Amino acid sequence: MTMENGCHDKKHAEFHFVLIHGAGHGAWCWYKLVHLLQNSGHQVTALDLTGAGINTLNPDSITSFEDYDEPLVNSLSQIPSSQKVVLVGHSAGGLSLSHAIHVFGNKIAVAVYVAATMLPSGFCSEEDLQMGVPDLLKVSDFYYGLGPEHPPTSSKIRRESEREILYQLSPPEDAALASLLLRPAPLLAFQGAKFYEESEEFMKVPRVYIKTLQDKLLPLEQQEAMIRQWPPDK
Repeated sequence: MTMENGCHDKKHAEFHFVLIHGAGHGAWCWYKLVHLLQNSGHQVTALDLTGAGINTLNPDSITSFEDYDEPLVNSLSQIPSSQKVVLVGHSAGGLSLSHAIHVFGNKIAVAVYVAATMLPSGFCSEEDLQMGVPDLLKVSDFYYGLGPEHPPTSSKIRRESEREILYQLSPPEDAALASLLLRPAPLLAFQGAKFYEESEEFMKVPRVYIKTLQDKLLPLEQQEAMIRQWPPDK
């Protein structure tokens, strides 16, 4: 699913907000922000990455980060150079932001990480994994699409833990809706999120990090560790 909106205000039309969901979520999680931005005259695209939202692929079948991120790459490829892309990612969506900066650095006006995994090269080291991967072993179910003798291919936070871990500050009706829409996250795809080449455009893209102080998925300590390791502009 892709939620888009054009606008007639020339000043606002220069900016194109592209919103990237976190693990297990989809374009649907941005519905309130999409409404606010559209009402302010901005152009907005909220994407379902592969195996997320209403994308029909089974998360267990997604074995590379390139396949998982394909909807974002296709969308950014089609945005004209006259528009300034404001790329916003939440949680694991930060991996997609870093990937996009590597590939489309000349198109992105700013990358906004909202309590997101902010690693310049993805998961290339043990330190990267410690900073960017939430500790969810005790509250998640794991699925073995390649068989029990292989590592898990996807995971999902158990329904009884969703409210406490993900939506403790959300209105109950939003938490109930999200519980119906959440899907397993493709673990193999995330493990393959490694970006090695850093172009001149990559280094020039401004970055903003928004910390969430009561986050139980990506604790503040992990957020601050990533900020220290790759300091954003704001």
